[in-house]
Amino acid sequence: MSALPLLAPLRRVTTDVLEVAYYETGSPDGDTVVLLHGFPYDIHSYVDVAPLLAEGGFRIIVPHLRGHGPTRFLSDSLPRSGQQAALGADVIALLDALGIERAYLAGYDWGGRAATVAAALWPERVLGLVCVNGYLIQDIGAAINPISPELEAGFWYFYYFLTERGRTGLAADPRGVARVIWKRNSPVWAFGEAELERAAEAFTNPDYVDVVIHSYRHRLGLAPGADAYADLEARLAGLPPITVPTVTLDGTADGNFPATDGSSTAHHFTGPRLHLQVADAGHNLPQERPEAFTAAVRDVRALRRGHPRHDCLTR
Repeated sequence: MSALPLLAPLRRVTTDVLEVAYYETGSPDGDTVVLLHGFPYDIHSYVDVAPLLAEGGFRIIVPHLRGHGPTRFLSDSLPRSGQQAALGADVIALLDALGIERAYLAGYDWGGRAATVAAALWPERVLGLVCVNGYLIQDIGAAINPISPELEAGFWYFYYFLTERGRTGLAADPRGVARVIWKRNSPVWAFGEAELERAAEAFTNPDYVDVVIHSYRHRLGLAPGADAYADLEARLAGLPPITVPTVTLDGTADGNFPATDGSSTAHHFTGPRLHLQVADAGHNLPQERPEAFTAAVRDVRALRRGHPRHDCLTR
């Protein structure tokens, strides 16, 4: 693992709920972009994206999400919630703690959901959004509705985590669980054990299991949310639109989310939007295709400036 590049050193900042560990690079005077990782991954999904964006003049912030890496809750009494409202609120709290008025948000999986929630509920704080797999706000009221059996099979861990057997299994072997998910999520990504080991350092967080288990139980409507996020969840239940400039990405080799032309979610985006398919990319798109993800951040800045480079394409 020592031969692999690391996003280091980490900085720390205190929000209302967390001490957030994050990596920062780039120009302090540039437009800020917050890069948000997914589950079961870590900040090194952006190990190649961050320097590419820094070369383009951006200020880059890459935080460990709640329950991951050195990020810690400030109190033992705080609920270890993994619900979508908590993830989105964490993004805005991080901006507040760093004194950042507005930023571009970019992410995939949990990080894409956090970015989408923040963009929907606090659009005045978001310059633009880059999100893998489109509109990621969960319709928890419709969680009981099944999808096709083939796609359900890829979400085996959703149902595993509903059980105490799943909680025990995740606690016993978080890296093993991640390996299986990585292979299914990205069937053509030839990751090695060193990449997995580097990410698995983030899974040693003492709150990792509780946050993950709550996230999946809540999204399927089988665990209550934390009281502190009740009002936000009520707003998210209405599936609020995304009004900020947005670039959505689908990888053509995503094992769980088949690539689309973006039309099925178009009604959720009322601001300027560009949808792209990224050839041979799986679910962990920024790590698998860093140049394409970096270009998407540049694209969303161009959308904001009123100079979109594309209408629709495959990279």
